[in-house]
Amino acid sequence: MIQKLLGFDKQTMTIRTEVIAGITTFLTMSYILAVNPSILGTTGMDKGAVFTATALASAIATLLLAFMAKLPFAQAPSMALNAFFAFTLVQGMGYTWQTAMTAMFVEGVIFILITFLNIRELILNSIPMNLRYAISSGIGIFIAFIGLKNAGIIESNPATFVMFGAFTPSSVLAMVGILLSGILIVKKVKGALFYSILICTLIGIPLGVTEIPEGFLPVSMPHSMEPTFCKFDFSEFFTLDMAVVIFTLLFMNIFDTVGTLVGLASKTGIMGEDGHIPHVKEAMMSDAIGTTIGAMMGSSTITTYVESASGIAEGGRSGFTSLVTGLLFILALFFAPLFLLIPSAATSGALVLVGVFMMDSISKIDMEDMSEALPAFITIIMMVLTYSIADGMVLGLLCYVLIKLFCGKHKDISITMYILAVLFLLKFIFA
Repeated sequence: MIQKLLGFDKQTMTIRTEVIAGITTFLTMSYILAVNPSILGTTGMDKGAVFTATALASAIATLLLAFMAKLPFAQAPSMALNAFFAFTLVQGMGYTWQTAMTAMFVEGVIFILITFLNIRELILNSIPMNLRYAISSGIGIFIAFIGLKNAGIIESNPATFVMFGAFTPSSVLAMVGILLSGILIVKKVKGALFYSILICTLIGIPLGVTEIPEGFLPVSMPHSMEPTFCKFDFSEFFTLDMAVVIFTLLFMNIFDTVGTLVGLASKTGIMGEDGHIPHVKEAMMSDAIGTTIGAMMGSSTITTYVESASGIAEGGRSGFTSLVTGLLFILALFFAPLFLLIPSAATSGALVLVGVFMMDSISKIDMEDMSEALPAFITIIMMVLTYSIADGMVLGLLCYVLIKLFCGKHKDISITMYILAVLFLLKFIFA
């Protein structure tokens, strides 16, 4: 029965190993329970409701993956896409969080459709490899930038735009968190980011950064999702800008999910010689369903987590690992007061280290060919300097098409890229 439901093979696997693997995966990625409410809370969303939505959406998506794909992977809100939601859509483009969440919901529905119709490969394959690497690297730098900014380590300056911030209890705590996260990862501590956040939260109490409310109890009933549940707003939806937003969300989700699935599948040894991953369509579908349900609850887009590799390293090989991780996300619902106690400064280390992890793609960019290197560079630097993942992607893609076209390398440009370039140009012309 277990083999049929979860892909568990009692001849080569043990329940003890799968349970340990599931716990390890949860500890490694549980920082998202603190970080996601912190990031989405900057938009005015209720942090308690976001915490519940984050835990439930992660649990549902991971459990779906366990039973549908039977793979030892876990899913939760994407660190790239929650940053896109809060800092690009809401703070950058001026949308309300309700409108931005509507975009997330529609993207989820479209993702379900294109997964069912196998269109995702067409979209993914249309984007050149160097641009994919650049997008991943640029998002990494952007996330790290956000972590430094939120902690006050860097701040605005009218003359230089940005500068090193003042030494405050918050910024000092964040610096400790960054160093501690790095040290724990170097020492190969399981759940390094989680423990770093926990330690920094405790250090923050005497510093006055961590504020403990009166009558604090670590355990409570789950927070209501009423403040965020299905709070959609379609009033600003039918515009060219929103179409670009949906495209961007789709691309980011596809890159994020497919790239992670490929990497994790290679670690488990289940990938075929032709690159085929068993049950990949089911894994993508659980991601799409999780994203749609998560948006209804009040959480940003769901993706497969690279931190699943920690559980794989412990021997996780089946959906039983995912089952354990999903159940732990449900259990976490009752510990919301502990996670909501965590100050943003304590999560800065996690944000910076996630940025470091995502930067590994930059070494794969072809820097010898300027027609490849320049669009990649534009993508990376403009994400940070425009404070917008979407603008960085759009400008990088336009640069790629134009430089290839005028250098006589039009064969490198796919039809899909031409179509996207025209749409993006129209956006800039009529915006």
